[in-house]
Amino acid sequence: MAYTHSVSDAANKIGVSLDTIRRWEKKGLIRAQRNESNHRLFDLKEVLSVHKKLSCAEHSDNYKVLKKRQKSKYSTIELFAGAGGTALGFENAGLDHVLLVENDKNAVATLKTNRPSWNVLNQDVREVDFSKYKADVIEAGFPCQSFSYAGKKMGFEDIRGTLFFEFARSIKQVKPKIIVGENVKGLLRHENGTTLETIINILKELGYRVAYKVLRAQYFDVPQKRERLIIIGVRNDLNYPIIFPKENTYIVGLRDALKDCPSSDGQEYPQKKKDILDLIPPGGYWRDLPEKLQKEYMGKSYYMGGGKTGMARRLSWDEPSLTLTCSPAQKQTERCHPKETRPLNVREYARIQTFPDHWYFEGSTAARYKQIGNAVPVNLGFHIGRCVLAMLTGKFDQKNMEILNDLGSITQKPLF
Repeated sequence: MAYTHSVSDAANKIGVSLDTIRRWEKKGLIRAQRNESNHRLFDLKEVLSVHKKLSCAEHSDNYKVLKKRQKSKYSTIELFAGAGGTALGFENAGLDHVLLVENDKNAVATLKTNRPSWNVLNQDVREVDFSKYKADVIEAGFPCQSFSYAGKKMGFEDIRGTLFFEFARSIKQVKPKIIVGENVKGLLRHENGTTLETIINILKELGYRVAYKVLRAQYFDVPQKRERLIIIGVRNDLNYPIIFPKENTYIVGLRDALKDCPSSDGQEYPQKKKDILDLIPPGGYWRDLPEKLQKEYMGKSYYMGGGKTGMARRLSWDEPSLTLTCSPAQKQTERCHPKETRPLNVREYARIQTFPDHWYFEGSTAARYKQIGNAVPVNLGFHIGRCVLAMLTGKFDQKNMEILNDLGSITQKPLF
């Protein structure tokens, strides 16, 4: 990509306002890079592509659940498997699962319903003896918990009691070739960065070179603006590069994602709330209401700072969804259907997380929303899985992958 056009250049070239370009960047529809003078520069092809899509001159059909036909010989263990977003993505990339560990009964039922052949343990991860298993890869979306730093060196033994310790323990017992950790972007700043520093140091203590990067799901075939911090480590005795996926030059909007979506159960709005959201246009939120209704709906929040852009929010057909939560009808993070005045239903949630339509979620409606909302998007898991396989096999795709040095700096020359 060629980031050579300023905001004004890009706006003039395609005939839109400067504010439009800035709004597209803020929404994550286009990207910018800063030059030496700290000015933002844009890639004109990307700007033109988004302009065509939003003006309805072009509607692509980019939505699909990515899957590689050929299976590999490489195996994985997954902790905190949830409803199977990462696991299915890894399987679709060609990896084979030796073990999945999950404590939530509904998520376990979902995994067993959809993949009876998977070895799924419905067990507290703290009770699992990993020394009896062998695998090339261990993956874990471990919960981020505060560590107590006072007077401690924060080595491996000092993190007992945290769930990250169980990830570290599994690595110590199995000694896989590659480790993959997944967490929220906020881990970068958690405890002023000390938590991430502790995590990296412990993985190094266990004998791994480590790099990390925030991946933006909307650039990895996912119709959703969702950011995840991915940590990848390679065992020190192996001369493998650390590989991450490169961002696509396109995005997937909800129009493509929800096309012919199967009907399903879902939450409904009370009449009073529905009357309010009936007044919100696609892509709009509470500020699109008349001022009197703004004050009435927002209450005390109306007078507080911040944009509060998730409140009374209706999604847009031509953009990826905002990050899905465990419920589509929370006041602070509304996820209203682009056209119909109702929350997104369960199958729409699953489409946005790139689960296939045949992937059935067990439990109540609330439990289904929770499982899907907590999942890693399947297609994001696919892209990460492909990079893991590239590390294991040496089949590096320079167009779609990049090699990172320890702690995330990009290597200019491929190592293969």
